[in-house]
Amino acid sequence: MSSGPEPSRRTDEAGFSSPASFEGALLGLVPQLRRYAQSLSRSSADGEDLLQDCVEKALVNRGQWRGVNLRAWIFSIMTNLHRNRHRAAAGRTTVDIEAAEQVAATEAGADPLEVRRLRYALDTLGADARAVLMLVVVEGYSYQETADLVGVPIGTVMSRLSRARRQLAEALAKDNIVTLRRAP
Repeated sequence: MSSGPEPSRRTDEAGFSSPASFEGALLGLVPQLRRYAQSLSRSSADGEDLLQDCVEKALVNRGQWRGVNLRAWIFSIMTNLHRNRHRAAAGRTTVDIEAAEQVAATEAGADPLEVRRLRYALDTLGADARAVLMLVVVEGYSYQETADLVGVPIGTVMSRLSRARRQLAEALAKDNIVTLRRAP
């Protein structure tokens, strides 16, 4: 026996039935956002700052989200935050933290030399090429999704990705110093 119509759940302006569902979806994206932030900023510390600012901005502006593709919306926020920081930093002179050689740091990964070579090769890429490479190769976005995220035509994404892959391969091949000898 039915006791009447089921009460409808109220949804907020962003389309979520509770704040926890939006925050839960955002929390699920944190590992991908962290990777992307660190690749954009070329630094773990700056990447963490970028991640924190991105999450904060997403939470504050959650009412602006149109309810379609939360992942793309948040990645766009991060991309724009990074661009704004890059523009602001262009006019300032900075001292690199690596100048403090007395501070010991451990490399994570199976082969520290390979990790260092890969980081160096990625650092040689321009910011736009690195962003496209990370979005397509690491985060798994399609060319069209990447084009929408960074605000360029799909052909530009394809050419930036091609150039980034070529530059990365050349940088990694250039540092390969192992030579093989033939048996006499």
